[in-house]
Amino acid sequence: MQIIKKLDLYVLKNFLMLFFGTFCISLFAVLMQFTWRYVDDLVGKGLSVLVMAKFIFYAAETLVPLALPLAVLLASLISFGNMGERLELLAIKASGISLFRTLRPLMIVSTLLAGVSFYFQNVVVPDADNKFMLLLYSIRMKSPELDIPEGVFYSGIDGNNIYVERKDKETGWLYNTIIYNYRDGAYRAHIILADSARMETSADKKQLLLHLYGGEQFENTDGGSGFQSGRTNVPYRRETFVEKHMIIDFDTNLNMVGDNAFSHDAKTKGISQLLVDIDSINKCIDSIAAENYKVTRRNTFAIPKTTMSNDSSEIVAAEAVHAAGSELKKEERVNLDSAFYKLSSQRKQNAVLAASQRVNIANMDLMFRADDMKSWLINVRKHIAEIYSKITMSLAVLLFFFIGAPLGAIIRKGGLGVSVVVSVLIFIFYYVVNTAGVKVGREGSIPIELGVWMSTIILAPIGLFLTIKSNNDSAVFNKDAYVAFFRRLWGIRQKRHIAGKEVVINDPDYEYAENLIDELARDARTYLSNKKLRRISYFIKLYFGKVDSSDIESISDRLEYLVEMLSNSKKKQLIVDLNSMPIVDYHSFRFYRRVRSDMKNIISVGEKLKQDIYGK
Repeated sequence: MQIIKKLDLYVLKNFLMLFFGTFCISLFAVLMQFTWRYVDDLVGKGLSVLVMAKFIFYAAETLVPLALPLAVLLASLISFGNMGERLELLAIKASGISLFRTLRPLMIVSTLLAGVSFYFQNVVVPDADNKFMLLLYSIRMKSPELDIPEGVFYSGIDGNNIYVERKDKETGWLYNTIIYNYRDGAYRAHIILADSARMETSADKKQLLLHLYGGEQFENTDGGSGFQSGRTNVPYRRETFVEKHMIIDFDTNLNMVGDNAFSHDAKTKGISQLLVDIDSINKCIDSIAAENYKVTRRNTFAIPKTTMSNDSSEIVAAEAVHAAGSELKKEERVNLDSAFYKLSSQRKQNAVLAASQRVNIANMDLMFRADDMKSWLINVRKHIAEIYSKITMSLAVLLFFFIGAPLGAIIRKGGLGVSVVVSVLIFIFYYVVNTAGVKVGREGSIPIELGVWMSTIILAPIGLFLTIKSNNDSAVFNKDAYVAFFRRLWGIRQKRHIAGKEVVINDPDYEYAENLIDELARDARTYLSNKKLRRISYFIKLYFGKVDSSDIESISDRLEYLVEMLSNSKKKQLIVDLNSMPIVDYHSFRFYRRVRSDMKNIISVGEKLKQDIYGK
């Protein structure tokens, strides 16, 4: 009992030490990949260290549930790979302790980590996601940091284009400056030329102070009417100045938006709030659908009465058309075609035009209402997907543990090399399947439940398979077994490669070999005469072991014994002909196509072997 406790402590120690390291690495990796998407929003904004720290902290909180499965996968794969490489797992199994018993303490730890992941997704992540989106939106709305380049027009200040020929980076002075101020419109632009200039921001960082020295200002005074009328002489105002000061609104502060700006997003809600909102949205959908039905039925099927001429036939036809569209008894309805043909040509044209317009209007109204209903349904599916995602991401911790630990025990390779490659490939596959399933489910192509659970449904059998194989010490990654399987699947024929031996101690019994050749030839002819060989169903049953295969097994076993016995011969021609003897693989998928040729080869090659034995 004491050994078992020490074993648990040893396994926990190996796993937890690796887990803390792999968790930090995984969180850093996903955080860098996540942050890289928002580089364009962060660069050039002059953000303080505190704002950047908040941005990274909130992003890290939202990514903890994503980093946990990857960390568990990597830690379990490395820890059990190290134990397998050091033959510790072999010693544990030799002492009578199964793999499931070895995994028991880590199963408890993985279950606790799954609970931590669920708590983060249900309590911490919604609040952190809300704060992160508020901060990101505020950063996007913030004006960029003022950094005017040399030799190009800078349009970072709203309503202005500024050109600077040369800039002194130490003093901040700008030389040969051109300013296009078009805040009053393109036809009332203010053009300012200055020999030198200097910029600074106000104390509250909401305004830009521009000091200009030695220049001129031009302004069009007719509001652009001269350009629009095609006149060549346009009145303008010119001003020459020695020193001029301008104030431009340029707020560089980070102004946070309201806390409720993203409260409607599904990611910012816990499961209890999601359930309440789903019920509310479904009620709204039901009321909207009922209203849409009433309005669509009224607008589409109602036939308004129109003003008719005094012609009695047209009045009768119009009344007939109206009666046909009203809710009358079946026997009171009239034929619309006959009523339409009683109208005059002009009224027929007007009726067709009016009907076409009403159909187009009704079609546009239906499309608008369908798009509105689609947005409501997508919103419901997003809320449902968020609930299931919190569960599936928590279960992913357990799922990846039951993939990583058995896989490490099977591979028996520790370190970061093979383990990192395998872990990243598995995690990428999981992430791609999960993302694709959620996306397809939100669009309504498949049930949202199936889309969210798709990754778990695919990887769960893999984890179960690896756990069972590892516990039974099965050679899952035995290359020869897979080669043999695909060889049989594709029907690749095996060839013999027998080489003559330089030293032979005992010659084969040629007399017994001759008798064995005659027996094989006789049994091959008997097998060829079997009528069952003409039916493919017989070979299917033979492959799956549903029929008696003693005859073909006996031929195959005796043939291999003959080849092994004669391979010790010193006769070179005998060895050459021996390589022509077929390999009877009755487990091959294509054996039914080759059975006749194999039996005939046994007979023909056997005759050559008999000639080689006696040197004929």
